[in-house]
Amino acid sequence: MGRRLFTCLGKCSACGYGKGNAAIVDASVIPPSADGPVLVELFSSQGCSKAPAAELLLSRLVRGDFQLDAPVVALSYHVDHTGWKDPYASDNWNVRQKAYVDALKLDGVVTPQIVVQGRAHCPADEEDALLSIIANAPRFPAPKFKANFQRPTSETLEVTLTGALRYKVDNNVDNVMVALYENGLVNECLSGENKGKVLYNDFVVRKLEKLCTIDDISAKKTLSVTVTFTLWDGFNSNKCSIAVFVQNISQQIFGSQCFQLPDDL
Repeated sequence: MGRRLFTCLGKCSACGYGKGNAAIVDASVIPPSADGPVLVELFSSQGCSKAPAAELLLSRLVRGDFQLDAPVVALSYHVDHTGWKDPYASDNWNVRQKAYVDALKLDGVVTPQIVVQGRAHCPADEEDALLSIIANAPRFPAPKFKANFQRPTSETLEVTLTGALRYKVDNNVDNVMVALYENGLVNECLSGENKGKVLYNDFVVRKLEKLCTIDDISAKKTLSVTVTFTLWDGFNSNKCSIAVFVQNISQQIFGSQCFQLPDDL
């Protein structure tokens, strides 16, 4: 099969719902004056009564229902500190949410909670506040990476990203992070306030890895780094995408980019 290249910027709905069948994906065709997308992170739990509405709001943001000026990259982390069992929850996501609580100097954890660009937050049921935060969020050039996907074994996914960050890192220490997330998840909630309901989830982060740590790098310098994900039972590349983003030690986001995994991976 021949390789195909396609873009995955502009409206980032392509990252959530588009399809591709290439081993290499190119998201480098960016208008020179364009601003990059805004990263919106949801911390949620299936057992919470407000979770289904929060998940729907996230999907509507990516779908373009609100006609925002900024495209959105969305990630949903399912936490388990609520006490309800969630099949997609991880203690790692509890730790990530707590890092935002500390960085934003909040009084405590709120679930479901949305964090925008690592710099502002709101409860997930405050739609108007969220839209205002996104509209006023700082935006940065999207990284200009190409992604190469391989399956060294049936249990692993290898992702090689090659390209430039497109902003200068100077006297800072930033991490380039890669999230592997899954769309189209459907299951019956077995406990909590939604017990017995069938729930639908998109953008569910299954794995999050640090691609590399960088400091003192020019905006045009080319990077080429590989990360390997250990996959879960039932992994289906048709449902999965990756999001690449740069985050500093203060939890602030500086640019993001996403890729749909090839169908035949």
